[in-house]
Amino acid sequence: MTVRLERVNQQLREEISGLIRRDLQDPRLSGVLSITEVVTTPDLASARVYVSIMATPEEQSAALKALASASGFLNRALRSRLKLRRVPELRFLLDPSIQQGSELLHRIDAVTRPALLGGR
Repeated sequence: MTVRLERVNQQLREEISGLIRRDLQDPRLSGVLSITEVVTTPDLASARVYVSIMATPEEQSAALKALASASGFLNRALRSRLKLRRVPELRFLLDPSIQQGSELLHRIDAVTRPALLGGR
């Protein structure tokens, strides 16, 4: 990946995150939502936007649908904010890594806690 493409990905991640937080009022986006990564194709035709959503699977699905329906709005807003000849088409995908990490920490805590309490 080129340095320019990495900068574009970072800028897109920051702008999309800000737009979602400030401008989207969809109730389906009420959970804890964060943009973890943006991966843009070299020709800037499309971008995969990875989203971590701390919610139930049903709420995650609803949030992804809300983001997909807001992609046109987000694309227009990005067009006015970014100095790019072409703003990529956004595709939102669930990134389960943060939730998986949280679950793993809970499992580790559950296993180590009895050992810590029994070792007094």
